[in-house]
Amino acid sequence: MSPTTTVFSKVAFIGRPWPVPLGDLPTPLLAVDRRALDHNVEAMAAWCRRAGVDLAPHGKTTMAPEIWRQQIAAGAWGITVATPYQAAIAREAGIERVILAGTTFAPDALRGLVEPGCDVVMWVDSVEAVRIVDGALGVAGASRKLPVLVEVGATGARTGVRTIEAGLDVARAVRDADHLVLAGVAGYEAALSHDIDGASLQRVDDYLATLIEFRDLLDGDSFAEWLALGGDVVITAGGSTYFDRVVEALSFRHDPEGVRGVRTRVVLRSGSYVTHDHGHYDRVTPFGAESARVPEGVRFEPALTLWASVLSRPEPGLALLNIGRRDTSDDEGFPVLLEVHRRIDGGFHRVDGATEGAVFTGLNDQHAFVRVPEPSPLEVGDLVRLGISHPCTTLDRWSEIAAFSESDLVSGLPVVDGVVATRF
Repeated sequence: MSPTTTVFSKVAFIGRPWPVPLGDLPTPLLAVDRRALDHNVEAMAAWCRRAGVDLAPHGKTTMAPEIWRQQIAAGAWGITVATPYQAAIAREAGIERVILAGTTFAPDALRGLVEPGCDVVMWVDSVEAVRIVDGALGVAGASRKLPVLVEVGATGARTGVRTIEAGLDVARAVRDADHLVLAGVAGYEAALSHDIDGASLQRVDDYLATLIEFRDLLDGDSFAEWLALGGDVVITAGGSTYFDRVVEALSFRHDPEGVRGVRTRVVLRSGSYVTHDHGHYDRVTPFGAESARVPEGVRFEPALTLWASVLSRPEPGLALLNIGRRDTSDDEGFPVLLEVHRRIDGGFHRVDGATEGAVFTGLNDQHAFVRVPEPSPLEVGDLVRLGISHPCTTLDRWSEIAAFSESDLVSGLPVVDGVVATRF
């Protein structure tokens, strides 16, 4: 993006050359710290290399091709998406390998998945889905076969076969299909739990054992056509909460050279690590601030901050900020107040102690309710830096994200050096 680019967006960087002092921009404003983002990308890539597994980060976290390409450059094997529309964006962005963690039945969308230039593998979890997809590819005049992964689920979870026997039926249906080829096995362990207590971890481990059992029942002949086409058998799992346990359970099956007879890749699909957060993932991820689950001591850093203004102090003990559900997620907890800045004599100065005792109590579309002790140093017009919880559902509210480096400050605030453009 050139220094004089005009950006018409929610952020309204209209006709402004970079850099722009953050204090000169309107709020609300979502910003990403480039240094923290770079750290997280490199930390996860290095850990996967040491663990001997591949990584196809879930692109829906950011929906930012610029960040996807950065993850690929750091060593990611591919990018994961959730819909055929997202797959089309990945193709347009030049991503060569894509995991579609779901199923589409539309003939035109399926034809797009098999077009040359991008290798897409799609999930299926029923004989009926195989029948519909195979027929739609035939109607669409697909130029080549679509590789698919049989998805293994669990009772009470999301999609995926509920029994090994059902999975074997799906695998047989794929092998009998005219326009599909069996490429491996997929699962998502975080559909079973979002916590890290002992019972939750045991459910995850039991599920991964089932995933392995199913994979082991598929012999070399099951993948013969895919191997003949030059593909590697894929076994993929791993969200952003339990990826360490996925590696522990599955990594011995990572064999891209086929030394054990069948070329196999273990592919993680963690996504939220790229920006991390100050809430949900900081609590549950193996690389969070409080985690002792990974002995290497690698830590992810929160890269996203949401900037808001104190809009009103209409009654004692209440402050209203100019952010709401249109600006931030609340599905995994409210934002948290990190620091407060006040404009004094033309510059911004941090107000010490202004966040003490301040607690979010609710969100409207465009307003946040914050309970504050009285007396409170929080004043109308103050600029508030917030940490978010669950990056995916915050990022999807923004079309552009301001980008800055904490090392470049004006009057104590970051300087925005551009935007990370996103696409939805």
